[in-house]
Amino acid sequence: MKTKTDIKLSDEELVYKIVETNNTHLFAVLYDRYSSVVYNKCYGFSKNKEEAQDLTHDVFIKLFVKLRSFKGKSKFSTWLYSFTYNFCVNYVQRNSHKKKERITIVTDDIKEDDNFDEIEDSTLFELKSDKLAKALELIDAQDKMILLMKYQDDMSIQEIQDALELGSSAVKMRIKRAKEKVVRKYQEL
Repeated sequence: MKTKTDIKLSDEELVYKIVETNNTHLFAVLYDRYSSVVYNKCYGFSKNKEEAQDLTHDVFIKLFVKLRSFKGKSKFSTWLYSFTYNFCVNYVQRNSHKKKERITIVTDDIKEDDNFDEIEDSTLFELKSDKLAKALELIDAQDKMILLMKYQDDMSIQEIQDALELGSSAVKMRIKRAKEKVVRKYQEL
């Protein structure tokens, strides 16, 4: 049973207690706190509400199993954010690989002459939203994810670094490349 004490625990305390006791009632408290956030992230990757609900359900099932891997190096909400994004990216990639038998290789080689701001943020903001949504669907899930983190969720470079466990240069390079791809797809539409 959930108690008032359990509901008042911090996220981190709650996670440690769940791992220690395997208590599904405590996990329900965690679910209540984060189900809408996870659903919104899943909805960003899916085409419809039902698929987002299924993804949310799957994220929490996997989360219950993987909760032990939370080490407390970041806030639980940051870790869950990364966990959800990775789950959704894997889901989208798995489905797109079934549709198209192709392999995408991402490299993060940083060259000194790379300019991280070739495409200004204002260029993205000027795009028409319906056409932009179509362009986002046409780029890889990893690229879509990092753009959503930066512009929809308003995460800083540091927060994206923490969530994806990447260096600052790699995050900036991925954002730059993703912006280039989405603008290119947008212009093709």
